[in-house]
Amino acid sequence: MYAGLCWCFVICFADCYARKLLINFVDDGLISSVSMVLSPMRTRMLIAVSLYMTIFVHSMPADERCAKSQLYRQVEEHKWPIVYSPEYNLSVLGLEKLHPFDAGKWGKVYHKLVAEGMISKETVVEPVEATTDDLLLVHTSRYLDSLTSSATVARITEVPPAAMVPNSVLQTKFLRPMRLQTGGTVLAGKLALERGWAINIGGGFHHCSADDGGGFCPYADITLCLKFLFVKKLIHKALIIDLDAHQGNGHENDFLGDDKVYILDMYNGSIYPHDERAKKAIRRKIELRSYMADEEYLEKVQTHVAGALNEFKPDFVMYNAGTDILINDPLGRLSITPDGICQRDQIVFEECRKRNVPVVMVTSGGYQKDTGPIIADSILNLWRKKLIQWQPASEHVRKNGQAIAKASHDEL
Repeated sequence: MYAGLCWCFVICFADCYARKLLINFVDDGLISSVSMVLSPMRTRMLIAVSLYMTIFVHSMPADERCAKSQLYRQVEEHKWPIVYSPEYNLSVLGLEKLHPFDAGKWGKVYHKLVAEGMISKETVVEPVEATTDDLLLVHTSRYLDSLTSSATVARITEVPPAAMVPNSVLQTKFLRPMRLQTGGTVLAGKLALERGWAINIGGGFHHCSADDGGGFCPYADITLCLKFLFVKKLIHKALIIDLDAHQGNGHENDFLGDDKVYILDMYNGSIYPHDERAKKAIRRKIELRSYMADEEYLEKVQTHVAGALNEFKPDFVMYNAGTDILINDPLGRLSITPDGICQRDQIVFEECRKRNVPVVMVTSGGYQKDTGPIIADSILNLWRKKLIQWQPASEHVRKNGQAIAKASHDEL
């Protein structure tokens, strides 16, 4: 009976809904004209599939969605908890050059770590692309549907000419790499629990929330990583340490009013995004003046990172390590040296490691061509200081004397 009622609904609304779908297809360049109408039977089949996705897939319980996901894949013991794919890097018909973001910085980080002998192709972890099912754990279907509009993607990337590019190209050349990076952040969360720390060489899309993107951030990877951990009951309390030069309004809007998540956000108060609503989610807010230099900045990092950890006592730390704080960054407008960035990251890892709190680092913003090598230098510094080292999951459990909560094999 239920199926019959659904089919009646399909038939009644097929014409108007099909017209809407066709118009969307034309806007996205998938068909050339609304005159290319479908046959009545194909129209009804199309609507039936759409309704099925809306009723059954989009409304799937969170625990079922996580259990079904392939993002928490098993990682071989010999690999480092460093996540990267060559497909992170962007090349969108040259349009990436119209934005100050270095679209190849992730590859520069990876190649320098390899050149210095820290990791190799065989020891780095490659992520799985986040699927629509995965993303629906956080994002609204309306928002994900909006990404099929090239105009929406152009707004998010802040590259207006992208609105003229067929959406299929943007999906392949921009959104898919971003979904890979999003999957990388989620996997890094699992690895951090097993190994004590993890680094996703990409990710850190802190301007994207459940229902809106912006600032070159199309997916809410930080929120998604934490949601996976909470839904799977792997953690109870999470601390977000956001040290990108910009306010992290995406995850702040997502966790507004959530007592399980404590947000420390230290950012330049005079630049984008000025999101007053999101600021209400920040438990420890440090607004910096423009062109602040190393000494004052690092003193604040030390004081507030230690303070937040002592105050909240989290099970897990998500560290958004943007390098747009670098001196001469055109968007961050701070004056931190490369050595200052290394010291900043060292402080965060020292404070987390001495408390045995698992930490994930994501690389976030940075709008100069030398940010990739600087990120690599900072990771190498952590390695040389022995704040990050390779060890199998079993060894991490033995050394710390703690039960590492992780997904069972039948969930993987």
